[in-house]
Order: sequence, then C-alpha cells, then structure tokens
Amino acid sequence: MEDLTERRLVVVTGASSGIGLAAAVNLACRGDWVVLVGRDPARLQAAAERVRENSGERPELFRADFAVLDDVRRLAERLREAYDRIDVLANNAGAIALQPLTTVDGFELSIQANHLAPFLLTNLLADRIGRIVVTASGAHRSGALDPDDLNKPLRRYRPLVAYGTSKQANILFTAEAARRWPDIPAHSFHPGVVRTRFANDSRVVALGMRILPFRSPEKGAETLVWLANQAPARLVDGGYYADRRLRQPYRKAADPQLAARLWAASAKAVGIAE
Repeated sequence: MEDLTERRLVVVTGASSGIGLAAAVNLACRGDWVVLVGRDPARLQAAAERVRENSGERPELFRADFAVLDDVRRLAERLREAYDRIDVLANNAGAIALQPLTTVDGFELSIQANHLAPFLLTNLLADRIGRIVVTASGAHRSGALDPDDLNKPLRRYRPLVAYGTSKQANILFTAEAARRWPDIPAHSFHPGVVRTRFANDSRVVALGMRILPFRSPEKGAETLVWLANQAPARLVDGGYYADRRLRQPYRKAADPQLAARLWAASAKAVGIAE
C-alpha cells in the first residue's frame, strides 16, 4: 500500500465527473493521494486518466452504486481493508430522479443516493475519518423533510422537491455529525449551479434553472477544496458554506431537533445502531 505518512488520503464519492472529478484533480495536484468512488467503471477509468494527466499519479478506484445499500457496505469494507485512515471524506455523490423511483432497498432514489448512502458510509468509516465535507445545495430551500416518512416525496412526486429534501438532509446530517463527533470536523457547502453531466442529464433541472448562470465544475469544486484544506479552527464546525463563506441555511435545514430526528430515522433505515 502507498506510504501515506507525509500525504493526506482523500476519498471523493461521485468522482467520475463534474464537481467530484474537478475536486479530485485539484487535490491531487496539491499533493494529496486521492481515491475516486463512482458507479460506472468506464467513467471511473476515464476520470483516473484525467487525474493522472494533471497530477502525474493515478488514483485508486472503487466502484459502488449508492442506489444499493449493500454496495455501500461493501465499499466501506474495502476502504477499511485498504486504508488505516481517511484524512478527508468528501461525500459528493448525488442524483435526481425525474420520476418517482424506489431503490432495491425500498427508498425514494434521491433520499437514498444523496443522504442515506453517504450517511451509512460515513458511519461505517467514522473511526478512521479526519474530516467530512458534504456537497449540499441551495436547493434545500425546496425540501420538505419528514424524518418519520423518508418516502413522503413518492406520494406526490416533484423532482426538485425530492432533490431539495435530500439536500436539506445533507445539511442537517452535517450539523448533527459535528455535534455527535466533535473530534471530526464536518462541513457542508453549496457549489452553485454547475454545468455537469448531472445537470445535463436532468431535464427538469435544466428547465428550472435555465435563467441562472451555470458554473464550471472547477468553479463549483472550489469551496469543497477550500473546506478540505482550511484549518478547522478557522471554520464553524457543522457549518454550511457557499463561495468560501459561512451561510445561514434556510430555517428548516437549521433545526437541531429535526437533525437529531433525522439521524435516528436514518440509522434505523440503514440498519445501524444510533
């Protein structure tokens, strides 16, 4: 295994394109040892080549589909076998469903891929993580999270509401992680409206955000990289950031009681002890 004594190990999920890949390239060029996690093997290989071309080193690759919780459990096992520590875990993988879809685990796709899967992965690796960075979104304002019914969006499905609900969960999870794990700095951020494969494939997003200026993936990744590199003492633990500045999330994403309820419901949903 690579000698990581003088280098940080950074695991980036959703790293085969967009913000995740841009962040991985940036971090690798800064000297970090990056590990890419993605769903599609061919796109992961292409991403690895992009990182190698820019940094001179080929990253490690791990395939996992966050729509399958058993994939997440296997991913955690493989990461634990490979690395004694993970200096930064960037929970960046994301999905939006244009129609109501239920995963093999029985959950609405957005809430599972964007929240339950990274929640499970982070919990399974918590004893080895040095820092958590979570890709959230300003779309959390459209969320309508109900911890007692994580599948509520399925009954009157609106893609942006379901997506916003999962992004609301991201911010609440980050704040609650900071409270529960005071030794692990945790931060979430809004990357802006980024022109990525994710946005291009999501017709609803394209229609709903046509009037907004799109950012490049590199611009969208700036705050992720910044949060990964800032001294924790310079940041607010559990804080939500945009453009490298602390922001106040919408009130329903800033409720400590709701965050605690979400944590308990998520732990039950993925089958781990709270």
